[in-house]
Amino acid sequence: MSALVGFALTVVWSAHFVDKTIGGTVADGLLGHSAAETPIAGVAAGLAFALATGIAGTFTACNVAVFGALAPLTGRSSTARGRMAAALRPLGALTAGAVVVSAAYGVVVAIVGSGMPQFQESAAGAGSPVLSGRLIQAMVVYGVIGVIMIYLGLVALGYARDPLARLTERFPDAPMVFMGALIGGFLIGRPFPLFRQLFRDTAESHNVLYGAFAFALQTVGNLLIMVALFLLVVGVFGKRLHGWVAARPTRSASLMAAGFLTAGVFMVLYWNLRILARVDIIWYPMAPWV
Repeated sequence: MSALVGFALTVVWSAHFVDKTIGGTVADGLLGHSAAETPIAGVAAGLAFALATGIAGTFTACNVAVFGALAPLTGRSSTARGRMAAALRPLGALTAGAVVVSAAYGVVVAIVGSGMPQFQESAAGAGSPVLSGRLIQAMVVYGVIGVIMIYLGLVALGYARDPLARLTERFPDAPMVFMGALIGGFLIGRPFPLFRQLFRDTAESHNVLYGAFAFALQTVGNLLIMVALFLLVVGVFGKRLHGWVAARPTRSASLMAAGFLTAGVFMVLYWNLRILARVDIIWYPMAPWV
């Protein structure tokens, strides 16, 4: 069922609506000017741009998996404040993993500069459908992340061996750090205009500190709304949700598996088969509005 939901999302998902109508409008409102048309003028403006566009890019399939992974951790306290406090530790571990990966990529971008595939704006050839370097990078990165999430879903269902089992015994927050690292990895494949604007500014600056802070801030912005929503759910519904999960232990695994499988199937199909369909290499079903 989760795989079917992931597939259905690839059919109806409109990148134009999510990235420009929602993301662009939110970024413009936070910055007070057109994010897409106004050049980034200096480090301070770049950091503000990174945070604003990160918040604007909250709506990603990965957040589905994050909610599924965190849901079983709710409701272990009798008070809303206690439940929210207990949720801060896994959320902190998640954020730490995401920030480390995104900041490291920002450093790489500042050092390597315009030689990276994401710097390319046009296709590599002419006369026939050819994918640009940045789209190939997106296909590879999101495809790998999607396969990892599908595997984690199978682990949650007991159909595959957990590669983090021994590490988790020593460091209970290891799964959340790893999940955060996957979220940080989103920046490595992200081909969208607002991120490319920050990417090009960072690459041209060759300032490693700017690259690290800018990319880390964009990831933090991407997590802010998700974290706020999760804490709200924990505070209001956490006790009831935990009771529902505790009544049947298999529900915990089912929640995690559903989140991972839905997001994983979405990423593999959307970022590989649907991209190939958009350049007329293969056929893939798509809703008329996409």
